[in-house]
Amino acid sequence: MILSPDSFYKDCYGKYAIAAVNVFTMEQIHALFRAGQKANSPFIIQITPAARNYAKSNILISIIEAAADLYPKAVFSIHLDHGDEEHAFDAIASNKYNSVMIDASHDDFNTNVKRTKLVVEKAHKKNIMVEAELGILSGKEDDISIDEKFAKYTNPDEAQSFVKETSCDSLAVAVGTSHGAYKFQGVEGIQFSILEDIQRRLPNFPIVLHGGSAVNLEEIKRINLSGGNLDNGTAGVPSDEIVKAINYGVCKINIATDLRLLWARVHREFFKNSPKLFDPVIPGKKYIEEFEKFMIKKFDLLGSFDKANQILLNN
Repeated sequence: MILSPDSFYKDCYGKYAIAAVNVFTMEQIHALFRAGQKANSPFIIQITPAARNYAKSNILISIIEAAADLYPKAVFSIHLDHGDEEHAFDAIASNKYNSVMIDASHDDFNTNVKRTKLVVEKAHKKNIMVEAELGILSGKEDDISIDEKFAKYTNPDEAQSFVKETSCDSLAVAVGTSHGAYKFQGVEGIQFSILEDIQRRLPNFPIVLHGGSAVNLEEIKRINLSGGNLDNGTAGVPSDEIVKAINYGVCKINIATDLRLLWARVHREFFKNSPKLFDPVIPGKKYIEEFEKFMIKKFDLLGSFDKANQILLNN
């Protein structure tokens, strides 16, 4: 069943977090719904501008709707991730999204407020939630590429003012994570003092953590053993830090890099170990299975296992 993320945040705040997963393909959507139904866990399925350009939004939405029919007990929301005004307005007009993100975090504060307010005004008329971002995450993913020197932590005082001025429904903050597989090179991990201050100023307001992948070094090793050339100095977000962040109002945790690494490992091992085979269905099925197992473990880590039924009772 499709629900607004608001239903998720009201139930999970301070207790558990919702996995928000970026998808590009049928295999990823199929596996995510299968895992969500099996774990009885709510989840947010995210479509980025890059995914919309690659597979087209209407095709991805059609696959999601088919998956919802195939897995009728799955409880989920559809979210536009890292959009600009054009992406957000198109998603709002389609009536297919429960929430949209306007990412004006690279602008100055006042411009960010102005751009976010425009999206909020249109979205709220259709009861669509808006996620905004304040502060700049470093790293690279999809079309996002920010040098470390430009990374900027979210200012808690600005966060309070920003939410008040824009009426956004959730806020992605920069507290030490980054996009891509090199999250903690040269920094000290999640800055919990910043999270604590933001929570004090914005009690019960849902905070979003982008760049939430763990980056399993075993996956890196297996990719490289099968012909890859990834940096062994990769560092993701430690599981204990993710769990701790939930206590500070982090309700939504974005996951993308881990699932790309999983895709790379499955397909590189397939082509290395089966050089005479070329059927895409074989590694595709394997990826679905591995994706499902990964997500079930992630739901358990985030504490959302068996929470879907409770959310349904409250709606």
